[in-house]
Amino acid sequence: MARGDLTDAQWAVLEPLLPQGIKSGRPPLHTKRQLINGIRFRTRTGIPWRDLPGRYGPWETVYGLFRRWQRDGTWHRILEQLQARADAKGLITWDISVDSTIARAHQHAAGARKRGTCNSSHPAASSPSPTTMGSDAPAAG
Repeated sequence: MARGDLTDAQWAVLEPLLPQGIKSGRPPLHTKRQLINGIRFRTRTGIPWRDLPGRYGPWETVYGLFRRWQRDGTWHRILEQLQARADAKGLITWDISVDSTIARAHQHAAGARKRGTCNSSHPAASSPSPTTMGSDAPAAG
């Protein structure tokens, strides 16, 4: 077990919350614990999937489990169940902290044009409006 991997106590809490596979056929080569540890390693370190250490299994397998559970909402269900369990034990304090700090941009970051920046050597980006001709011209009065 590498540093940062799930402990036996953490795995005992997490394992019952995982979806049960009903597929028949060949048993998987890598355990769910191994793959989840790989997902946790990747999210903790921020490395590319392809750089995942081999002890977690092939990166394609680890990524495939991550994406499949992300798409079908498994990660969200696991999080909700863990939160409900922790809340029932009184381990979560649902206090709200509102910060009213204001961050203002510097006056030069406001995006307005500075005086003197309009140079005749730099023509305008838009073309002038077309001239009116013939019957489109307004009547002189």
